[in-house]
Amino acid sequence: MKASDLLVKCLEVEGIEYIFGVPGEENADFMMSLEKSGKIRFVLTRHEQGAAFMAEVYGRLTGNPAGALGTLGPGATNLITGVADSNMDRAPMLVLTGQGGTDRLHKESHQIMDVVGMFKPVTKWGTTILNPDTIPEIVRKAVRVARTEKPGAVHIELPEDIASAKSDAKPLIPHRFRRSVPDDKIVDQAFAMLKEARRPVIVAGNGCIRRRASTQLRQLCETAGIGVISTFMAKGCVDMDAEYCLYTVGLGSKDRISAAIDDADLVVTLGFDMVEYHPRLWNARRDKRILHADFLPAEVDEYYHPETELVGDLAHTLWMLNERVDAKGLPSYDLDLQHRMRAEMAADFAEYKDDKTEGSIRPQKAIWDARQVMGPEDILLSDVGAHKMWIARHYQCHEPNTCLIPNGFCSMGFALPGAIAASLVHPDRRVLAIAGDAGFLMNVQEMETAKRFGSNIAVMVWEDHAYGLIAWKQETHFGRHTDLAFGNPDWNLLSKSFGWNGHAVANAADLAGALETALAEDGPSLVIIPIDYRENALLTKKLGEIQCPI
Repeated sequence: MKASDLLVKCLEVEGIEYIFGVPGEENADFMMSLEKSGKIRFVLTRHEQGAAFMAEVYGRLTGNPAGALGTLGPGATNLITGVADSNMDRAPMLVLTGQGGTDRLHKESHQIMDVVGMFKPVTKWGTTILNPDTIPEIVRKAVRVARTEKPGAVHIELPEDIASAKSDAKPLIPHRFRRSVPDDKIVDQAFAMLKEARRPVIVAGNGCIRRRASTQLRQLCETAGIGVISTFMAKGCVDMDAEYCLYTVGLGSKDRISAAIDDADLVVTLGFDMVEYHPRLWNARRDKRILHADFLPAEVDEYYHPETELVGDLAHTLWMLNERVDAKGLPSYDLDLQHRMRAEMAADFAEYKDDKTEGSIRPQKAIWDARQVMGPEDILLSDVGAHKMWIARHYQCHEPNTCLIPNGFCSMGFALPGAIAASLVHPDRRVLAIAGDAGFLMNVQEMETAKRFGSNIAVMVWEDHAYGLIAWKQETHFGRHTDLAFGNPDWNLLSKSFGWNGHAVANAADLAGALETALAEDGPSLVIIPIDYRENALLTKKLGEIQCPI
């Protein structure tokens, strides 16, 4: 069969459901082959970056890779930001790019560049198909590498002359493997550390949002009562309503809940990833006793030097600990401070829930209302900007993977295309994206994609006519900020021109109703609010005044 047909069949065997992208001339054979597939749906996007973000969100929600497709040259370079975001946020992705014929790759030629080399820093693995008979092995390896902990992006390049070549090869049938688990002796050692501790705390990272890991973590906490502090990407690993949920950590400044880490005589890190929250922010004196449990050994860092490491499948590791807890029990821990800090954080969240400001809306009120209109399984996506800081601190979750925040590579432009993918994966759930006016306009062209696919999503844009997060940071460090202001379109006309529902909300008392309407109506909806970012400086002042009450 033709090599491009073989590539599609191999992808089908691997269970690939979606490929998002913008094709070019060099993808022509592959696209003709893909069109014949009854198992893989191609989603045409308006920019390759949007395609990559869609594939990333699909990977984060399912644990399986989707394809992000572009042609050679500018098509490939347009993909790279979304690919880097996926890779650093640990989402599986299959990057598929076209390339010129192999007879001109060795010399200067139109649009020819080393695409595999370009993607190397932002992928786990990548290669060029130079022999059509190797396609089954390449696809099998690519998917396996993308899914293996920690998940990430892989890249396959298909030159146009190879795509049209013939091959008698057959797809390889995937055989899943079970992850390794820690040795019993090292688990006994970890359990002894839990027995010796009096004020332990758990810092849960991105690895804890795997459903099996979350289940075992909740079981441990129900029995032992140990408080769980989540990183931004671990939201929902324990239920926000559980007494042991200590909410989120990750801002650059000390927050109320940081006191629980300061007070702890044992910090248990589960699925913790340094790309999210560097240990120097919570172990500045390098004196914390640390128990590390993750799929991989700990990264070497002077502020993160675990006494014991449980390396292997995280869910199974937690199960092994739970078996020992059930059989031998744990001491009664001193968790009073953790409970006090939880109560103070909860009071912060609710401070402006009944706000009735007119002309602008506080971030705290916007987040409170968003949480009220979203069910436990509904999905909120955050773009990157000042709003991300407020979502990270104030929006809490009941279930894993119900708040998607880019917090490794942290790319703007994520939320709108991500919401489209979330609605494809979970059409039965409400999907709300929150973006700043800067980040939203970075991939505004995907409004057409959302309309074309009838995506039932709502996007709430916080308008401040500036790069608000950069202004916030500059004000904090220098007492002023550079020129960061810009203009915006007429949002009502923008909504209408793309066929979206549009809502402008200026008064805090009207926001919850507008969000409810936007999430209930058919098709995509845009909600614009004037955000009161004077609260940024007030939050900085509040955090700066926090001291550990021990």
